[in-house]
Amino acid sequence: MTAALGQPARSVLACGEVRTCLLPSFQAFDARAAAQLLRLRADEPVRISERPSMYALSPEILTGVDCRLPASNGSKVRSVGTVAARAALTEGRLLQATAYFSLPAAGPDIRRPWGQYLVRPGLVEPFGKLPQQATVEGMLRGARRGELDLGMIAEGLLAALRRHALLDRRVPFKSSPTRLRWVARRGDQQASLVNFTVAEGGLRTMELRLPEHIPAAAAAGLCEDLALHDWLLTTVQHMLDNSRLGTADGPSVVEALHPVVVHLLHLWMPRAHVDPALGHLWDVLEEKPGFSRQWENLSRRIRDRLALQAVAMPHQALSTS
Repeated sequence: MTAALGQPARSVLACGEVRTCLLPSFQAFDARAAAQLLRLRADEPVRISERPSMYALSPEILTGVDCRLPASNGSKVRSVGTVAARAALTEGRLLQATAYFSLPAAGPDIRRPWGQYLVRPGLVEPFGKLPQQATVEGMLRGARRGELDLGMIAEGLLAALRRHALLDRRVPFKSSPTRLRWVARRGDQQASLVNFTVAEGGLRTMELRLPEHIPAAAAAGLCEDLALHDWLLTTVQHMLDNSRLGTADGPSVVEALHPVVVHLLHLWMPRAHVDPALGHLWDVLEEKPGFSRQWENLSRRIRDRLALQAVAMPHQALSTS
């Protein structure tokens, strides 16, 4: 049975995808520039937080969809509704775009007028019964031709933001974007993180369990926070690998590691902008794979190497004089 007009349908799944990248600007944005960049709608303001770090969150925009749901068992379940999308900017440096929606266990057998979908923003209804397990697996696998593609919606928003007139399209260092696909099942009494996987090509996947009262937007916020910190770990590790730390000396080491110290080390703040009801899920990631331990190890290696280089530089100057 579906919900009456204007009443929110009870969802059993929430699905989303987050894209994370370096803002294409040589200088980090301040709060005013961030608000201009993320002003996706004239009727809602950009939310700005300056404690404990500068964080800007855009209002949500909706994309109407009418297509099949991804399904691992080949089910061709048509779905209609709206996908919510939003963007975030952290410390004026890291840009994220997220697309997400919720799914009820069943929907009508006929298509409703668009107005009835618009009063349920971020809800996509299947035609008939939803094949839950197949949909979970399909969403984590990724969309195929003709299926609902959250990545395309998130990437479209990201592309639009990258074309903003405020951006000079210069970056202080090279990096690669990452993608996080997530699915949350509803019904458990307490939120839990079922699994987190790292795949090739910058792809990560995550499966959650959520109580019914926690909104999909809160789950999206958790996933944005995780995606941001995973991007930091991935990027700094890559920069360390390319710096030939331990084998190279002199100014080349300082030049390679300078962007990490100036632009990235201060950004590590897990849970800073996560709904308190979901903050404890970070504990799972701190135990295994140990996100903060890995970050602290990388940071220590960088600082120790730069300290050794600073001590060596006077001696190098004397030997060449």
